[in-house]
Amino acid sequence: MTVTPVENQTPGFVAAVAAAAGAGFGLFIGTSQGSGSMGVLIGAILMAVLGFAFTAMTDKEKPIRLALLAAFIVAGFLLEGLPAAVAGGLFGWFAGWFIFWLATSRYRSHLAPYLTSGQVLWHFTFRVICGAIFIFLITPILVVMPLSFNSQDFFTFTPEMLRFDPAGYSLKHYEDFFSNQDWQNALWNSVKIAPMATLLSVSFGTLAAIGLSQPHVPFRRAIMAVLISPMIVPLIISAAGMYFFYSRIGLQGTYMGVVLAHAVLGIPFVIITVTATLVGFDRSLTRAAANMGADPVTTFFRIQMPLILPGVISGGLFAFITSFDEVVVVLFVGSAGQKTLPWQMFIGMREQISPTILAVATILVAISVCLLTTLELLRRRSERLRGMSPG
Repeated sequence: MTVTPVENQTPGFVAAVAAAAGAGFGLFIGTSQGSGSMGVLIGAILMAVLGFAFTAMTDKEKPIRLALLAAFIVAGFLLEGLPAAVAGGLFGWFAGWFIFWLATSRYRSHLAPYLTSGQVLWHFTFRVICGAIFIFLITPILVVMPLSFNSQDFFTFTPEMLRFDPAGYSLKHYEDFFSNQDWQNALWNSVKIAPMATLLSVSFGTLAAIGLSQPHVPFRRAIMAVLISPMIVPLIISAAGMYFFYSRIGLQGTYMGVVLAHAVLGIPFVIITVTATLVGFDRSLTRAAANMGADPVTTFFRIQMPLILPGVISGGLFAFITSFDEVVVVLFVGSAGQKTLPWQMFIGMREQISPTILAVATILVAISVCLLTTLELLRRRSERLRGMSPG
């Protein structure tokens, strides 16, 4: 096994890699200005020149990085004002950090010393690809959030917003959401439906997962496939089937019908998360409890439930999010009296372009972030309880 020496890189290497990074930044900036190809060209040339010039000046890294930061801030402010100054500052900080990170080979400091150049290249290429996918997925959400503070009734950034003018920002869309009776009725319906659907999903899903985890249950795989089918079958097909079925039994257009429909959609998430938790469950604990005289109900609530609780709660949160965000099924099985928040948002997009939708979307994003944070904390707790990670 050969150990690769860690030494300063050549100007050509730094210039080439820095040019690729500059082209990526230039693509975003150039596209926003109406010419993506020109942005790529200018960004690549600028970063290549800076990388080639500063590679031999690693002993002056700190003053050079500060000078780059100040120069890009000033240049951005002179060209386009305060927003461009902020963007210029970010680009100047990244340029200085990235060039010296390459030039001093700091990118290899946390890698195994025996990795070849190709392996190091793939290591960072993989992370760049993952980062690009993440940016592609998260950008629409990040765009919606500042738009919700627009003082105008537009679905676009106004000149005042781009100048960071306080007059361009307002909370009026949030005020409309909390004062408009239609939005409040929709919110109240979602609050009434989602918790009840979650309770049913957790109850039935947990029992199903525990039963299907028993090795003596016949046709386990077939039953599991049927129970998680609502997650696999296209939602429009499930909604149409529920509509025809509920119409025959009198549940179409009722509160209980919507709750049951959402519970059906949430049960697969509970089954999957609880089943995953039961994989590491020590069944000798239940046998020991039975040997000490505990009945099955006591064994479940005193022994089994505390250990699988993180998975149960995780499945319940997924079921809650599914019910709270669902719109297709409720359009089929619900009525005007069960108009939920996503349904009201759908109407706002189809019948009238209401900017209040942006405020509601931002609130839902904040709720989702809180729930996902809770899920991550529960996942870590579950790993600690099962001895998969240090306490």
